This record gives sequence, structure tokens and C-alpha cells, in this order.
Amino acid sequence: MRINARLDGDSERHLRYLIEATGLSVSDLVKSSLAHYYDAVRSDRPPRLARLFAYAGTQGSGRSDISVRTKQALTENLAAKHGAKGDTRLPKPRRSG
Repeated sequence: MRINARLDGDSERHLRYLIEATGLSVSDLVKSSLAHYYDAVRSDRPPRLARLFAYAGTQGSGRSDISVRTKQALTENLAAKHGAKGDTRLPKPRRSG
């Protein structure tokens, strides 16, 4: 992919400094910077399912049990959609005490 970007004064100075300090070409510096930024963003975000489960039960579906049954409901719906065989229910949580 070819990239064409306009840089303001500070960004241009930063780029020139990094080129001189690292000896990398503009292309290699952009690739390296993208990889670094990508890793930083990915490490700060929870996995997709964790985000889904955090969101579940927050929008008032009218079902009083959805926030505690999210994983079970998701598992059952995916099994029905994709024709999973066998028992798709999740084990009941153990009660302490």
C-alpha cells in the first residue's frame, strides 16, 4: 500500500529526528511505528468476547436473567445457529459456603 501524508511542522521535525536517530528510511520508520502503535492499542483492549460480555445486559432487553446468563444464552444461540451436537449448556456455577 502506498501512503501519502501531509505533516505539520512538529510532525515533520519528529520524523526527521527519528530518521536521523535510527537510520531507517521513511518507509521502514512508518512500518515500525505502525507495528509499535498496533501492539500498544491491541494490548490495551480486552478480547472481543470480553467486550461483548461487558456490554451484555446493559441495554434493557426486558429479560431479567440475561446479565447472569449471557455466556449460556450465547452458547445456546450459537449452537442452534451452527447446528452443534451434544450438550451445549454451560455448567452451573458453584455456590460457595
